Amino acid sequence: MKKEDIPQDNSALNNFSKEVVYAIDKDGNYTTALSTGWEIKTTALDIAWNDIEQRIANAKQKVLNKEASPILFFMEYRLMDLAIVSAYSGFWKWTIKQHLKPAVFEKLSDKKLQRYAEAFNLSVEDLKNMTIHDN
Repeated sequence: MKKEDIPQDNSALNNFSKEVVYAIDKDGNYTTALSTGWEIKTTALDIAWNDIEQRIANAKQKVLNKEASPILFFMEYRLMDLAIVSAYSGFWKWTIKQHLKPAVFEKLSDKKLQRYAEAFNLSVEDLKNMTIHDN
């Protein structure tokens, strides 16, 4: 592909990332160039982000319905799984599973809540209220 033919289609990651691709310059030599993406990749990313947004909304609804604790919401919001939360918080995965239960979460000490708050990069109050302050 010629350098001037590299696709520059808009995607959800335009402001965050560009992809390095190989292309042929005007002298016929291989070179690298940046691409914001192309339509097929943009469509795939949009589908993936829509799925993530739906998972976050479902997690929030479960918390509001008292089916899960706010830990589930922030796990989805921060794109973390049990293993990642465990690594950041220092809790065992089975312990986190217990803390996902609203009745157990409500009885957690401030010290334990602080560990989760730090893992999710927020305050204990924001953790309890599912408040997001993204910059």
